[in-house]
Parts: sequence; structure tokens; C-alpha cells
Amino acid sequence: MKLALLASLRKARAAGRPVVVLTRLSDGHQCLWPDEALPGTLAEAAQAALDSDRTANIESEGEAWFVQPHNPPLRLVIVGAVHVAQALAPMAAGMGFAVTIVDPRRAFATEERFTGVALNHDWPDEAMVALAPDTRTAIVTLTHDPKLDDPALDVALKSPAFYVGALGSRRTHAKRVDRLKELGHGDAAIARIAAPVGLDIGAVTAPEIALSIMAQVVARRRGK
Repeated sequence: MKLALLASLRKARAAGRPVVVLTRLSDGHQCLWPDEALPGTLAEAAQAALDSDRTANIESEGEAWFVQPHNPPLRLVIVGAVHVAQALAPMAAGMGFAVTIVDPRRAFATEERFTGVALNHDWPDEAMVALAPDTRTAIVTLTHDPKLDDPALDVALKSPAFYVGALGSRRTHAKRVDRLKELGHGDAAIARIAAPVGLDIGAVTAPEIALSIMAQVVARRRGK
């Protein structure tokens, strides 16, 4: 790999920007997409590699190429150190997500309750700004407390996070929508919120609710 391309790759990774390295197998020539314009078939293969998070071997115009995606890490930001979060955090970690629990209530967000999980005790809006959600970030609010959930959702809806979910009944969510509209969010932004959160699998217990949430996160990520 040439130094200029390596420098560009490192810069993209430091910025959390998804890129793809394409290597022509006949001579080792390399391109960095989308920084460099590529023919349609190569650009499509690069996008497919990012979407699937998998390397690929392809042919384009009689040439063989190796396609290697460099995606930012998958992240799950959970607002609320509640029982559902205790079940959700290890489940998400097992699926390759770096998990952060955001809760200013230090009695709840403890290392004893969340072993090996990153804890953030800042107020949710401050924590969300610092965490800077990107296109590889999922965000779930679980507290049922508007003072904690609403500031997090306010920032989340301004971000490119691929998933935003909020725990609560339809009645709770209707009131939440009114508050978010007062904060200036339009219908399109509010429609991004998965609420009630999770797939409808009849979940009752905290682990079942966590499973429904994680299933919905994966479905959203995979475009289902």
C-alpha cells in the first residue's frame, strides 16, 4: 500500500468515515473509495462491501479485484441503566457492538451492574454530543423519564444514527412526539423513532424486550 493511500485510510478511520480499499490483483494497483471516482460496477461492489461488512472478490471489465471495506465500529448507545439495559448490553456486545450506557444516576449506572461496559454519567444530551453518533450507531432510550430520554432523542434525531428507538407505550410515545415537536423536530425526523421499541414478539420480561430490540436493530442495519 502506497504511503499516500495509507495516510488517507488512516485519516478516514480516525474520522469514523466508511471507506473501501480496492486492489487490482493483476498488478496490485489500489484505490480508495469514495475518495476516488470509480466505474459503476466497482462503486457498486464497494458499497455492497460496506453494507455487508465483508470482503469480496469481483471481476470488472475483465480485471479481478479484491474489495476490502473499512467501516467504523458498530456502536449501541443505551440511555438508561435499567433492567432491560442489563440484558441488552451483553447481547449487543456479542453481536459486535461497542456498548455505552448513558445515565447520570450513578446509583444505577455502576460497574457492578454493567461489568465491562462503558459508562457515561453525563446528562444525556451532553453525552450524546460527545459520543457523536454516526451511520454505524444505534441509540435506544429506556428510562421512561422525559428529563433523560427527550434530551438524548433531541440530539439523536439530528445525527445520522441508523437506528433510534424509545421504550414506552403508544400513549407515552404520543406525548413524547408532542414534546419533540415543541423542540422543532418535524414529522420526518420523528418517524425515525422506533416506538414502541423492538419487534412485536409478545415480549414481557426484560430479556425478551432486549431480544426484541436487538432483533429490530439488526433488521434495520440489514435493510429489512
